[in-house]
Amino acid sequence: MAEQLTKDTFLQKVFNYEKNNEWKFEGEIPAVIDFWAPWCGPCRMVGPIIDELSKEYAGKVNFYKVNVDNEQEVAGIFGIRSIPSMLFIPIEGKPKMSVGALPKEALVDAISKELNIAVN
Repeated sequence: MAEQLTKDTFLQKVFNYEKNNEWKFEGEIPAVIDFWAPWCGPCRMVGPIIDELSKEYAGKVNFYKVNVDNEQEVAGIFGIRSIPSMLFIPIEGKPKMSVGALPKEALVDAISKELNIAVN
């Protein structure tokens, strides 16, 4: 299961934007963050796919979810305007954002391309 992040856990596990002006990833393995809301139909379609991928990539990629209704400040840092939005975070380099509900195959492709992680 993907882990729900609050502002506090986001600061610890992903990016401490209160301390750093420049992007500095706090994680030890690549990550994917699903920005979503409970009222969003496409988000509810993507949610189970994210949970499935979190099992398939266990130990290789961390999957997180940020509820944009509850964590407006975190969503604002990334300029989230529409959901679902996925943030792909490699260990080195800048994160890449993808907007819209992606099917599983497209998410697997993005993980491979953006995070340089092959499917098990």
